[in-house]
Amino acid sequence: MHVTIENAERAIARAVEKAREIDTFMCIAVVDSGADLKAFRRMDDAWVGSIDIAIKKAKTAVFFGMPTGEIGKLSQPGGSLYGIEHSNGGLITFPGGLPIVDENGVMVGAIGVSGSSVENDHAVALAGAQALGSAELPSHPWRT
Repeated sequence: MHVTIENAERAIARAVEKAREIDTFMCIAVVDSGADLKAFRRMDDAWVGSIDIAIKKAKTAVFFGMPTGEIGKLSQPGGSLYGIEHSNGGLITFPGGLPIVDENGVMVGAIGVSGSSVENDHAVALAGAQALGSAELPSHPWRT
């Protein structure tokens, strides 16, 4: 099952609301479970460079079914995923990309946010994902 356009737009609307609450300008991308772009919003005054980053964060999160920040922890020198950011046409391995998991525990897509600090990017992405359910899969091999 893929995230619907209505749900993708709802996630983006909630993410924009959160970005305004913390007084920042973001690029927000939602991809479906096949990593295809479903919806996108660039808030006025958001950095142009954040367009690509937001989309890649969303794709990275759905490719691996985990938050981009978790992939970043595993991809440090000496880590089990060191160098992974060079795969799949380029990944983003810092916070701001989250899976979107429905009420049945199924990953239906992902959201990626860029335009501020990674802490703000993550908070805005989380607000968007939670508008549709959760950002956590019920179980995953990287979780111990």
